[in-house]
Amino acid sequence: MVIRQYGLLNTSVASDNPTFGIPYPGTFILDANGVVRSRFFEAAYQDRNTMTSVLVKLGASLDIPATKVSAPHLRLTTYLTDQVAAPGTHFSAVLNVVPDPHVHVYAPGVSGYKPIAVSISAQPGLVVRGATFPAPEDYFFKPLNEHVRVYGAPFRLLQDFEIDPSPAAAAALNGQPSMTIAARVDYQACDDTVCFTPQSVPLTWTIGLRALDRERPKR
Repeated sequence: MVIRQYGLLNTSVASDNPTFGIPYPGTFILDANGVVRSRFFEAAYQDRNTMTSVLVKLGASLDIPATKVSAPHLRLTTYLTDQVAAPGTHFSAVLNVVPDPHVHVYAPGVSGYKPIAVSISAQPGLVVRGATFPAPEDYFFKPLNEHVRVYGAPFRLLQDFEIDPSPAAAAALNGQPSMTIAARVDYQACDDTVCFTPQSVPLTWTIGLRALDRERPKR
């Protein structure tokens, strides 16, 4: 059985359960020689990563229309990895951030400064999953003799989402053709001499919604 050979059999389901045999959903990434380089898996068969969300996690650049925002001391280019999602679909918002020359913003975990963060407005049918930040730089500020974690070069943030597959969410989204996700990016920028006032930048993304295809092929 191929599912067993690949180690995909979902053993959390009892063998007498009608859904026994459904594998863990996932994606293998192979190189040109057929060698597995990465894999992405979920714990429940209802959940699915899109191929585009997997590709951006591997650092790929996608040819997708994007929104450009000029904010104080930095520029943002942002887009969703997918145009349409169904219940259980995992997709991502990509935020490419370019600080102004000689400017840095603070990384998550710093104290005494406002680190860059993405906040999402809650709404029915949307599951806000984790955000991924790149490794920061170590910045030494000599006047205060302090080391802080910052981003001084262009970097990418990923904010993951899921369309809630629960029956309650399905009822809330029934007949809704799309969903607009409201977000906010908070940050504080500094240069080598001055720390500027913390900023908040509003963002929105729109994702089309589709129902699951529950029709099975005829035997």
